[in-house]
Amino acid sequence: MGSRKVGSFVVATAVALSLSGCQSAAASASPPPTAAAGAPPVAAALAVGRATTPMPTPNTCRVGSQDGQPLPDPSCTPGAINPAVTQADIQSTICTSGWTATVRPSTSVTSRMKAESARSYGLPAGEKGEYDHLVSLELGGAPDDPRNLWVEPGPIPNPKDAVENKLNQAVCSGLIPLATAQRAIASDWVTAFDVAGLRVAGGKACLRSDPTRCAAGRHQSTTDD
Repeated sequence: MGSRKVGSFVVATAVALSLSGCQSAAASASPPPTAAAGAPPVAAALAVGRATTPMPTPNTCRVGSQDGQPLPDPSCTPGAINPAVTQADIQSTICTSGWTATVRPSTSVTSRMKAESARSYGLPAGEKGEYDHLVSLELGGAPDDPRNLWVEPGPIPNPKDAVENKLNQAVCSGLIPLATAQRAIASDWVTAFDVAGLRVAGGKACLRSDPTRCAAGRHQSTTDD
């Protein structure tokens, strides 16, 4: 009887120590960044990009606007993401200078797609504008899915480029999760900073909830649309 009690005590002690060790390891692990406190809710998860996605039918899409800035038609260009880019590997992908060049489609591909996208949006032939990735490559956007591409009217570079750059800085500095930045710019790039819980101060992206926490320097080149 006494030996069974001793055996039970030893087993119980071993289980308790094992659980304690697991809890200590979990507590010491560094969690990924979470959405900034007080940030407005963002859209649902974006679709995974597929090059085989069909182009929208001609003249079925319309360029919108907000605060004088162009917006894509969400029914035609809702955004899509590159499955090769995840929160776990951002330091070896979007946060590595020059990485986007390894996934950017060739001009022979994008020239054809741009002409097709222009027809989908009913734009006149020769319309000036950037063939833009709504979720930029530097934010893990799908490179060649029509759902993530549109002809953005206006000059090149344009105001959206600066938004993309600062969101990349915020993600690579650990201020916000990758998915938050992706959904924020896909839902409305004009309000992306607010949606992601960020503000720009002194040329830096900082957390609205803690303005002392700001992103570090640039991680990609200025052409990573």
